[in-house]
Amino acid sequence: MTISAQAELFDTVAAPTAKKSRATIDVEQSGTFTPNMRLPVHRWFRYSAGFSSDWVKQVIGNRAAKVVLDPFVGSGTVCVEADKAGIKSYGVESHPFVYRLARGKLAWASSPEAFEAAIAAVEKLAGESRSCSNHAIPDLLKKCYEVETLVELFKLRDAYLTIANDLPDDIRLLVFLALNAILRPSSHVGTAQWQYVLPNKRKASVSTPSDALTAQATIMAYDMRDMQKGQTKSRAKLLQSDARTLKGIPDARVDLVITSPPYANNYDYADATRLEMTFWGEISSWGDLHGSVRQFLICSSSQHATSDKLQLDALLERPVVAPIRDELTAVCNELAEVRTLKAGKKAYHTMIAAYFGDMAETFNALRRVTSPGANMCLVIGDSAPYGVHAPVERWFGELAIASGFESWSFEKIRDRNIKWKNRKHTVPLHEGRLWIKG
Repeated sequence: MTISAQAELFDTVAAPTAKKSRATIDVEQSGTFTPNMRLPVHRWFRYSAGFSSDWVKQVIGNRAAKVVLDPFVGSGTVCVEADKAGIKSYGVESHPFVYRLARGKLAWASSPEAFEAAIAAVEKLAGESRSCSNHAIPDLLKKCYEVETLVELFKLRDAYLTIANDLPDDIRLLVFLALNAILRPSSHVGTAQWQYVLPNKRKASVSTPSDALTAQATIMAYDMRDMQKGQTKSRAKLLQSDARTLKGIPDARVDLVITSPPYANNYDYADATRLEMTFWGEISSWGDLHGSVRQFLICSSSQHATSDKLQLDALLERPVVAPIRDELTAVCNELAEVRTLKAGKKAYHTMIAAYFGDMAETFNALRRVTSPGANMCLVIGDSAPYGVHAPVERWFGELAIASGFESWSFEKIRDRNIKWKNRKHTVPLHEGRLWIKG
């Protein structure tokens, strides 16, 4: 099949689904990234910590936004949709690697021909190579790839590194994104929810790196041309910054915030791209994640709390948690007691205290950058580590009011943790949208 035929086939399959999803947005699916994998640009890289781009488009249109912000932008869903709507946006991401991937998506307005030429140059140079970099191979890569696959991937990586400095910034970002996008399809191991790799699970279908790169480049170039029919440039400003400060965003500039902050459910967001970062040599083991990524993120995992050696009393004394301090203290003290009865003794007590302190600082920063009367929508879920419930939406609402916002309301999307077989606790949870008005 020719490259153009592949693109036409992909578009024929994807377009009806995309049109249907825009007409009737499934309420439960609106809080997940899954529907985006059929849509132009969004499908370039799967980053599970996200939400439906169709829902984002709907919110932007309904609120008649002029400047939109996502302080936890991830792989760029909100900024891409803002580009499609022709409005200005800001995206803030503190995960250094994910930030680079998002920059690749926001380079959609670049020359498709230059991108295709760069991909061809990488493929040609890799094909001519008789060897790849001679260095120790991390155990994770050995578990995730057959030897011949890994050799081919290393040749593509080395070819890219050879020409990267000669490429324009936007084309370099696009090629980097394309190479990262083929790492999972080229691996024979499974991927769990939230992008954790499963070395003991084998997939039924695996692509060769060369086939995967051809398909990925085809889709990307096709989507670039499609996007450029309606818009000629990105109006997004992407910042590698901290949601707790929003440094780089002017005061009172934003009239709509759409985001999904980290959930306080012990998911290690730093681990989501461990395979990719290991492949590029940015980390060599799981232990490297804290120094490379986790320390920059909102504290939402016990690994983070433990690595930072956080102290509960100091966390609860932070002025920003004053509006919820009494309830927060009760929950954290109960967690401190419960953990002594658990084999893992996970530091959920300090994690929860740090999480709400970090989010309180985030609300203060959001109040600074939003205009009077601005609207915010946060896709969030409540939490019950060790079965001790934390009412996230109510505490968030109270912290937002304390930061200067006027009102809040919560709209439930779906129930969570209601099928209790093999679950660690039986507290029913939910996910939904927290609407805040300023």
